[in-house]
Amino acid sequence: MCHVIVTCRSMLWTLLSIVAAFSELIAFMSTDWLLGFPRTPDAVFSPHGETYRPTLGIYGRCIRLPHLRRGVLCGPYAVHFTEIASGFWQATSIFLAAAILLLSAVAFISVFTMCFQSIMKKSLFSRSPVCISAAGLFLILGLMLYPAGWGSDKVQGYCGPDASAYQLGLCSMGWAFYTALGGTVLTFICAVFSAQAEIATSSDKVQEEIEEGKSLICLL
Repeated sequence: MCHVIVTCRSMLWTLLSIVAAFSELIAFMSTDWLLGFPRTPDAVFSPHGETYRPTLGIYGRCIRLPHLRRGVLCGPYAVHFTEIASGFWQATSIFLAAAILLLSAVAFISVFTMCFQSIMKKSLFSRSPVCISAAGLFLILGLMLYPAGWGSDKVQGYCGPDASAYQLGLCSMGWAFYTALGGTVLTFICAVFSAQAEIATSSDKVQEEIEEGKSLICLL
């Protein structure tokens, strides 16, 4: 019989897991990792001389071209993996992608544990910290390697010739980097709540509710 067990700690763990996974996914797909130095488009197509700042992501970018009257053009600059700006960014993309897959698995497990706390006599909660720790490690490595790629030709085109490893030049950080950083912090918070969720769902109160024959158990 499936017993749906919902507690504050298990629900918080589920929500944090989902938010962490989505935060990293949105950050990875965004082009707003770096904001380039302000520039003015062609005067013929921009008569008022409005300045704008192009943005550069790990594999995508947003720019304004002279022949575009309706705004900026956003899309991937790297069609193939080898076309990503530098080897450091290639490593970053691998680490972030691996972390996102692990966090997605943890989010799925956290929802699944509402009905099943173990499979084949092995606790699902005991597997989650391993996935979360690995995801956190990959995220840290990815974010540490990312600034090392600022010396690439692609970045210098957006940030000026003074840009180099761990030196932004004329650029500034975009919201995507801070989102990825916040998702990394949430990942380690999830590790704490996974243990708390196991304690909450296996408490004496839960066992008493199960013995009373209840299939939906909601506890604070």
